[in-house]
Amino acid sequence: MIPIPNSSESPLLDVKEKGEDTDRSPCVLGIIPLIYYSILLCLGLPVNILTAVALSRLASRTKKSSYSYLLALTTSDILTQIFIIFVGFILQTVILHREVPNAFVHMVSVLEFSSNHASIWATVALTIDRYFALCYPLQYRAFSYPERTRRVILSVFLSAFVTGIPFYWWSDVWRDSRKPSLMDRILKWVHCFMIYFIPCTIFILTNSIIIYRLRRKTKIKKYKLHIGKTTAILLGITTVFIVLWAPRTIVIIIHMYVSSVNKDWKVHLAMDISNMLALLNTGVNFFLYCFVSQRFRDIVWEILRVPRLCVTEGKQVHNESFSDSTPKPVVIQMGTAF
Repeated sequence: MIPIPNSSESPLLDVKEKGEDTDRSPCVLGIIPLIYYSILLCLGLPVNILTAVALSRLASRTKKSSYSYLLALTTSDILTQIFIIFVGFILQTVILHREVPNAFVHMVSVLEFSSNHASIWATVALTIDRYFALCYPLQYRAFSYPERTRRVILSVFLSAFVTGIPFYWWSDVWRDSRKPSLMDRILKWVHCFMIYFIPCTIFILTNSIIIYRLRRKTKIKKYKLHIGKTTAILLGITTVFIVLWAPRTIVIIIHMYVSSVNKDWKVHLAMDISNMLALLNTGVNFFLYCFVSQRFRDIVWEILRVPRLCVTEGKQVHNESFSDSTPKPVVIQMGTAF
């Protein structure tokens, strides 16, 4: 090892850093990530803001907890796009070329992980809320009310910020060529469990129970199974999350034990693609809401001030949720918020 004076301005240090830069794996995708994230930000941020306005109107009109949880999810998605895509990638990496103080980098990491945790655990709160609404409808009416929903959402955001603080010491995988230390591995395993393994376990278990209970009740009452719109949205959100976040979780584990991003272009490429897929999750919920919910589409048209063809409300609801020859079961109606 070449002895280097204890100074950040040392020319020898600059030469060493330049030498390390030449050894780093190249970005195979080139300018594609910049184009992708720019499009995702320019399209996803306005769409999420529109979604937040629509959900806030629905929440204020109906006082349903599901709208409040979806609004919290949308708000956290907006924060994720601002902190991760704009500040973390476009501003810090592309515009400033990472020429920023380390303290700023670490503070941005805290905000990135906090917004990420809030987005995922708001979905967990929605999943648990739907579970009790569908499986225990009578008890659900007793403990689910706007004040408690707001307290749960506030707790989710506070917990997300607190759990994001330890990631101030998250290592920069793009610049650190050294092997992950014990602290790095602990943080990465905690991250994988908090953002993927634990939430996915909750999603799979609760969704399986919900579908099983609905099938059982409809079979006993000889009704054709129809899943309510809120339940359909929940299944769609959780399924998209499980699919889009799986590659990133796998790549993080590979990075810990197999190879470094700095030395292996294949891991570099895998990390780029997995991050792009994971962040795509912040921009797709609007289209899912529009596809499933007539009421949400009406609110969006109302916000945009676009005239629509008149459709008989009773006929539309009837066609969306039930067949012509099937009466509407009480149990499924209680689980339908949209």
